[in-house]
Amino acid sequence: MNNYNNENLYSNIKLIESENNLYTLEKRLEVMIPLLCNWYEQHKRELPWRNNPLPYWVWISEIMLQQTRVEAVKPYFKRFMETLPTIKDLAEAEEDVLLKLWEGLGYYSRVRNIQKTAIICMENYNGELPKTYEQLLELPGIGSYTAGAIASIAYKQLVPAVDGNVLRVITRLTADNSDITKQSVKTKMEKDLKRAMEVVSPNPSTLNQGLMELGATVCIPNGAPLCNKCPWEGICLARKNDLIGEIPYKPKKKERKIEKKTVFVVEDNGYTIIRKRESKGLLAGLYELINVEGHLTVDEAQSFWEDKLGVPVTIWPLPSAKHIFSHIEWQMIGYKVIVSSSEKKESRIKEGNHDFLFVTNEQVKDKYSLPTAFKAYSQLL
Repeated sequence: MNNYNNENLYSNIKLIESENNLYTLEKRLEVMIPLLCNWYEQHKRELPWRNNPLPYWVWISEIMLQQTRVEAVKPYFKRFMETLPTIKDLAEAEEDVLLKLWEGLGYYSRVRNIQKTAIICMENYNGELPKTYEQLLELPGIGSYTAGAIASIAYKQLVPAVDGNVLRVITRLTADNSDITKQSVKTKMEKDLKRAMEVVSPNPSTLNQGLMELGATVCIPNGAPLCNKCPWEGICLARKNDLIGEIPYKPKKKERKIEKKTVFVVEDNGYTIIRKRESKGLLAGLYELINVEGHLTVDEAQSFWEDKLGVPVTIWPLPSAKHIFSHIEWQMIGYKVIVSSSEKKESRIKEGNHDFLFVTNEQVKDKYSLPTAFKAYSQLL
């Protein structure tokens, strides 16, 4: 076992080891929280939002970190804060600016929700995030985990913040094979953690970030956990009973729906063609490369564009690609479309095709947000 404990804690741990499952999660945590807090203070990573835990910074970082690795988030967070340094700036930002700042992070409903919350904060809370867990929960896009993170890290309130990392750490700790995708399992863990926190009274920021850090860097989501680096190594029941590979338990996911698409990269005398997606549904309101359902042949692709533009085009096949959403998989083929006519581009759009936008590559880079789903082709611009 690691040496992150004093003699008194070590005695309590030996008692828990002898009792095994007779100790409740709540009781085990009362003993183990000090170990975790001590470990976290020694091993925490230096992160911008940790070094400056303002409510606004904590909130934006936690939303960005959903479904995204820490290292990937850092440049996005930096750019976001430089562009929109206050909640007021966020509330007043144009949608295209927001979407461009978020480009590549995915799940774009998140950035729309944070602007809705920013507007509410301006209207009801003097341009600040509310200071209680209950008020935070009422805001768009803020669930129990994010509310707990903001309340505990920024406002030092004694509330838990249970996300996937925490669920994994604690179910392994207690060898609990409950289905962690169920809300009832998460709710029970939040209650157990809250009761334990009230008994031990740790620094809530240290405890919650310690649990997150342990799940992100030691009890990792993919691959074997680094148990020899864990402050709870000696009392983890999943490790003791050789259940690491079985816990946490998640039911098998439903098979994703397969959608076939043909994507076009257009080169038209210094311009490419994009369009804005519908305001509802997948990737709502974002810009995209022109694409159609199904896999077109070269002849079909050529006919499609010559009909749309009314001029001859040259078609070159591009490598196939795929993009996986949570419940859908796009299987894509692509074509480079080269327009040789020097006729003014405005005259090429026939009746009914006015949703096409002729833009330069620089505009795509600086202004228009193209989803990661099209990255295999948009990087060819």
